[in-house]
Amino acid sequence: MIIPRELCLLLWLLLVHVAGVYLFTKGFLLSRLALPNRASCFEEPCTQLATHKRAMVVVIDALRFDFISSHPPEPSSPYHHHVLTLPRELTAAHPDHSFIFNAYADPPTTTLQRIKGLTTGSLPTFVDIGESFGGSAILEDSLLHQIDNTGRKVAFVGDDTWLALFPSFLSHNMSYPFDSFDVEDLHTVDNGVIVHLPRIVEQDSESWGLAIGHGLGVDHAGHRVGPDHPVMKAKLQQMNDFLTEIVRVIDEDTLLVLLGDHGMDHTGNHGGDSVLETSAAVWIYSKGAALSGSSAPLPTDITPITTFPGATVPHRFIQQIDLVPTLSLLLGLPIPFNNLGSIIPELFNHDVDGSGLTTALELNAKQIMRYLDAYRVSSSGRELDGVWSALLAGWQDSQDLFTDYRLSALVAFNRLALSSCRTLWAQFSLTLISIGLIVVFLSIVASYSIYNVLANSGDHWEETLDNHIRVCFQSGAAGLVAGGLVHLILQNYVEGIHFHYTVIFGSVAASSLALVLTCKLRVSTDTLRAIPVLLILHCLCFTSNSFTIWEDRIVPFLCIASLVPRVLVGFAAPTPRLRSHILRFSALFAICVRLMMSSTVCREEQHPFCVVTFYSSSTSSAPPVAALVLAPISALAVPYFIRRILATSKSDQGLANIFLPRSLSCALLAGTAFWVLEWIHSAEYLGDEMNRWLRFLRTALATLTMVIMVFGGITFWWAMPVCLDIRKETSEGTVSSGNANAMSPQSNAKTQVTVLGFANAFGSPYFIFWSILLGVTWLCTQLTGQVVLGLGTVALLAYLELIDSVRDVRSLNDTFSSANPSKALDYAPTSREISFSEIVPLALLAVHVFHSTGHQPTVPSLQWKTAFILTSTVSFPYSQLTVFINTLGPYFLVGLASPLLVLWNLPPLPSSYPRGTLAPSVLRAGLGVALYFSALLFASMVCAAGFRRHLMVWKVFAPRYMFAALSIVAVDVGVLVGVVIGVWRVRERIGKIFRAMAA
Repeated sequence: MIIPRELCLLLWLLLVHVAGVYLFTKGFLLSRLALPNRASCFEEPCTQLATHKRAMVVVIDALRFDFISSHPPEPSSPYHHHVLTLPRELTAAHPDHSFIFNAYADPPTTTLQRIKGLTTGSLPTFVDIGESFGGSAILEDSLLHQIDNTGRKVAFVGDDTWLALFPSFLSHNMSYPFDSFDVEDLHTVDNGVIVHLPRIVEQDSESWGLAIGHGLGVDHAGHRVGPDHPVMKAKLQQMNDFLTEIVRVIDEDTLLVLLGDHGMDHTGNHGGDSVLETSAAVWIYSKGAALSGSSAPLPTDITPITTFPGATVPHRFIQQIDLVPTLSLLLGLPIPFNNLGSIIPELFNHDVDGSGLTTALELNAKQIMRYLDAYRVSSSGRELDGVWSALLAGWQDSQDLFTDYRLSALVAFNRLALSSCRTLWAQFSLTLISIGLIVVFLSIVASYSIYNVLANSGDHWEETLDNHIRVCFQSGAAGLVAGGLVHLILQNYVEGIHFHYTVIFGSVAASSLALVLTCKLRVSTDTLRAIPVLLILHCLCFTSNSFTIWEDRIVPFLCIASLVPRVLVGFAAPTPRLRSHILRFSALFAICVRLMMSSTVCREEQHPFCVVTFYSSSTSSAPPVAALVLAPISALAVPYFIRRILATSKSDQGLANIFLPRSLSCALLAGTAFWVLEWIHSAEYLGDEMNRWLRFLRTALATLTMVIMVFGGITFWWAMPVCLDIRKETSEGTVSSGNANAMSPQSNAKTQVTVLGFANAFGSPYFIFWSILLGVTWLCTQLTGQVVLGLGTVALLAYLELIDSVRDVRSLNDTFSSANPSKALDYAPTSREISFSEIVPLALLAVHVFHSTGHQPTVPSLQWKTAFILTSTVSFPYSQLTVFINTLGPYFLVGLASPLLVLWNLPPLPSSYPRGTLAPSVLRAGLGVALYFSALLFASMVCAAGFRRHLMVWKVFAPRYMFAALSIVAVDVGVLVGVVIGVWRVRERIGKIFRAMAA
């Protein structure tokens, strides 16, 4: 079997992009080294500060600080409708037994990472968010390890993420895990916690040392309906009642800790580092011994306060990981070895002379210093080089027994260690960053070299491309061997560069350089002038955090500006028809772009200058009323508009006449119906029984739609990828119609063949193929996004018609100025030399549709609802697949649409199939789109690396790089599928039909 040369080239390009992203990411997003050491009571006395025998930790997932209060809020409070009110008799009558804190939850604010922090006292890193869909067991020292060492059990009820992280401690008859990823189920997990946790407390209190209850209803309500919905109020009221019951059943030897693992933003989502997401509530209550008994005031520098957004009164502020050393000492346990938290001073302020607090801080500081010493001698110890002198100085200050500021010095050392480690885990491998940049840069140069070669290879393009691919793969193999040899030589001189890094770099760099050299690329002033100004401006956006933040408003401007050269051609068109055609479709494209701007989601940094319209409000995840009305209209209008456009070239026949009014319309309506049912379900207008039926109906509808479109639609298209109506009339006047392969002219009669759809024989069936995958993306897109996808489809068709008319103008102008007009006119219809400027509007349209379908290059903008389209809970690979389609669908669809720049309104003349000018032109179109997004990827990589010490690197530059990396993969896959599958099948089938007619 001969592998198509187009497949080899495009697959190579995809692998090179993945290799460059992988190498850069390994250098830019480093993971923390978790030391395997265990703390023990032999190192320090553990029991001298113990106040309780056991602890109960109740986690209300996403319990933001403003969701909890020690007294009912005033009616004028913006949060009066959803506050969990603590029992006033506990917080007012016994103030030394009850403390409320605003706890800073380190980003990424996802549940799995926060559980790690709450149990180990360690910090996550930015790249750890990739584990959110499933994490491995925690092996480093933790509270659960220490409880287990005492011979007591850890009782658990709730979110089954805990079971994945601590399988050896929670797999017993006191564990009741529940599915954590069914966002649409607001009650099952909470009801399980409410039923089982009080019973465990009352019946088995002597057998456990730590009881954990983790409810998910508040978090799920935030995701589904937002923090301001009445459903949230009902859920918090349920938590109020549950808390009252817990307080009743615990005994005086049990310490109660109520907390949120993280907060949520205005729309109910989390994962980022905004104030609302990182502000989690903590309430600590002791029914027995007082937590604080001294009247001596604590130094203000060790009890910092902060003011929550929208609040008027400042509150006590702690780090969430401070709970780890605090609980450890209050329970008489060693502080986990990797902990970086500092004890909460108020809970150890029992003695008038402050000796208890001093002892606690000393134990805490010694534990942190032991950890730093161990990290210093580990394989990652060099990361501490830059801060080690400061850490030693802070340690020496804290050990001065005669200073009047001993407490402050101890806390200062603990916080210095924390801030230093936060910084060092943002260390970068400049070597890996550099080779990642080199790989992506070489991929751009190599792609551009092939792009130019295909334009100048003429009839020998196949032989030329085969030679280049052969040299590319031979050089890649040689580079792989060379990379291995280089590693053997340099392994003792360059730290952190593993064998597979050098092998990957050697292979992809050698293959790229070989392509550049064999293509004989010459860079001249003309080459530089050919680079579109709009691409340069788009890349320059990433040099500023402000421009990156407002990219969603810059791109529409660039998109409309890209039409200016075509509009100028339209004004100078030689015929009124072409002039009208160009100006009308330019206006239609611009109107669609402008209407798509009406759909917005806002980054945190854009407030207060941005208004959310994608959802019904900034604090809701429900669709606006307009979307509920417009989405069904769009589902019907899109197939109708496609047919109208195809009808202008009579190519609405055959497959189009069947697929568009029936299959596509039904699929789009089914996708819209799914999200309407989801809206009804989320609003809880119906009872639980009806909601279960709605869930079943939605899942069945989505699954059926996906199966019919992916398998049925593509199978049907593969069998009949033509939109033609071929008719033969004989001299006797009889008419026959059908497949041209089944007909032959009569021997003694004159035959006239009429082919409806001839002018767009290639473009129309390929657009049907594109529409099938549009239907899949439509299902995975929420209602407002579906309206945007409809506008994007109209804009795409308008642009294709616009480009075709511009080519007609240029063709006519060339014909009029030619010495042999008739020959020039014959050649013009199949001339499809793609210019890069024609690709730019299409690429910009992809970025614009991405933003307008409710996305930003930030983690919180990910639409987690889409993980539950095909299943009611997270299920690999369906949940991940639908999230990817929702997020990257616009990029994939534009990569898939790139061949249409060549195929649209291209008649099936002999020079077009099967080995004429069509194949290299289509390949150039795909390479051009990939080049645009490769340039964006390279620019985002350069800026992320250059601004790696910038204040906004993890908030702006790093997320933009990550989304650029994902988008180039989506574009590459779209181009690959389009060129290798879509174009090949259309070209093969059309060629077969017309060769049979000519026989």
